[in-house]
Amino acid sequence: MNLIETIESAGADGFLLQSAVSNLKIWASSDFLPEWVVASINELVQKEQWEELNDRFYQNMTFGTGGIRGRTIGKFSTSVEHGALTAMGTPEHAAVGTNVLNDFNLIKVIIGLYRYAKFHLETCESIDQPRIVIAHDVRHFSRHFCELAASTWTKLGGQALIFDGPRSTPQLSFSVRQFKATCGAVITASHNPPHDNGFKAYFQDGAQVISPHAEGIVDLVNDVVLEELTEYLDADISGVIILGEDADKAYISMLSEMVVDSDLIKEHSPKVVFSPIHGCGAISIVPLLKRLGVEVIEVPEQMKLDGRFPTVQSPNPENAEALKVAIAKANEVGADVVIATDPDADRMGVAVRDGRGDMVLLSGNQTGTILSEYRISTLKEAGILPEDGSENAVLIKTFVTTPMQEAVATWHGLRTINTLTGFKWMGAKLASYEENMKIQLFEKEGMAIDYDACDVWTKAELMLDYSNYFVFGSEESYGYLASDRVRDKDANAAVVMFCELAAYLKSQEMSFSDYLNALYLQHGYYEEKTINIYYEGAVGSRRIKNIIDSYRNDIPKSFGGIEVRSLTDFGKDEIFDADGERIPPQEFYFLELNNGYSFALRASGTEPKIKFYVFGHSDLDDLEKLDDVKAAASEVMQSLLTDIEADARRRACC
Repeated sequence: MNLIETIESAGADGFLLQSAVSNLKIWASSDFLPEWVVASINELVQKEQWEELNDRFYQNMTFGTGGIRGRTIGKFSTSVEHGALTAMGTPEHAAVGTNVLNDFNLIKVIIGLYRYAKFHLETCESIDQPRIVIAHDVRHFSRHFCELAASTWTKLGGQALIFDGPRSTPQLSFSVRQFKATCGAVITASHNPPHDNGFKAYFQDGAQVISPHAEGIVDLVNDVVLEELTEYLDADISGVIILGEDADKAYISMLSEMVVDSDLIKEHSPKVVFSPIHGCGAISIVPLLKRLGVEVIEVPEQMKLDGRFPTVQSPNPENAEALKVAIAKANEVGADVVIATDPDADRMGVAVRDGRGDMVLLSGNQTGTILSEYRISTLKEAGILPEDGSENAVLIKTFVTTPMQEAVATWHGLRTINTLTGFKWMGAKLASYEENMKIQLFEKEGMAIDYDACDVWTKAELMLDYSNYFVFGSEESYGYLASDRVRDKDANAAVVMFCELAAYLKSQEMSFSDYLNALYLQHGYYEEKTINIYYEGAVGSRRIKNIIDSYRNDIPKSFGGIEVRSLTDFGKDEIFDADGERIPPQEFYFLELNNGYSFALRASGTEPKIKFYVFGHSDLDDLEKLDDVKAAASEVMQSLLTDIEADARRRACC
């Protein structure tokens, strides 16, 4: 049998999914794709790598959380894909397939994005040339994908700007606004495993794309046919603008604005061990911290840019293992805190000294809570926020982030806005606040201003008087933001803010535990836990869908012996936020239990997993009772976690 007949036979025998058969036949029968592509498919077929072929071809890669993300190196790599490895272990070619990130899917996305950007400019009656800024991290194929994307954009007729090396995701968000680009993109898979890579799309406000732009881009991406891609496969960056160190100065200057009390840092400099976990976090932040007066000790073995992330199991600062080397260094040198950022520097994880002097990890919820408390308090002391707060001052968090942050904001007289998961929704809020301020300012004062050119004091005054002033935003998965000049989570800024907090606590001879416990006494004890259940590939995708669908069709009655009081279905119910705006429909559920606990569940938009977020709250009137309250809460929490996970695994196989 020839290749096509073998593929059809494997489908008929049940080894290949019919969707995989259809996609494979298109690729294997093409006479315009490079020879190595068909050779790679042929090798996978001959070696009967049916599961691999299903995973690679069962669907077309689609936009998820603002872009695409997935494997760029298969579980099984063919000899032609493997080719001659680079010094960093990158294969010669990215994996062949419709459901992996490779040259073909990247070019397809760029063509669709360019066509949408051009259409958008024409709709706005702009004569500008579509301009894109592209950044990349340290992963396999990241530089190649960046140059290929920029080359494709210029061949299509646009202007492309790329950096001379890796840069962080938040700097890309900032740079879209800095260079007044039509859109932006960053090549990254954030904290995913080394075999993954991704493409995140941003629009002219510097935020990840949302409706209606997201749907418009997706439609145009889907219209691109395979035959169109081949003329763009050879990258040519001769017409691409390369950005060097000069382009970094404005971003680093913005990071400096995150410091409310610079003298505090100089007088009580914290001793900080820092690790970028082989990513690009050190590029901007280490020089700035040293300039601010922070004593920075680097983790030598993790400073090298390396997409293999050789010193960790996962480059995710959410995982204790990822900070193990840095904590050992901190104990060696007697550092006050450990700070680590993920490969594209949009997430930050920390470890701090407790009251006994031992290093303990803070969760993303705890870090976000103490940063929000400190930032609100210091902005009040600086006179930027009114002492009694303001209804026009807002804290933004996701629904799956601890409600303790809302308690902190309410106590200070601020409003809390809950959004769906993902900073793109926060970015959309910031864009609407800015636009509303400009409208109100013009209507009431007859004035138009360049908002980005205003200093932080002027911005605060304008937003408090005419719109909503953004004070702080965070999500439980270690993302933080405190400036609307960036429209995505920013670990670089978070590091600066955390170092200022560390200096403040040092000046007060307080530990981080003391600070957090004082907040527990004020607001009650809050505990949050997550469950991540991974299901990879085509089979895994079906199991995740089974769980999601079953919560709507077969509503659970109880967990851990505790009855479910209510279920909010974000995909079906009409839900409005504190601004009175409707929350976009999404496959996301929030359940409240009779004992006051609650939990949410959603499928991850970036990884093959389903996530559960469980929240508990207990009253606390005496710090001496804290250990007992924690123990009782932990017992209830563990019972719930066990039952929720067991129930989910049963539903997955339905």
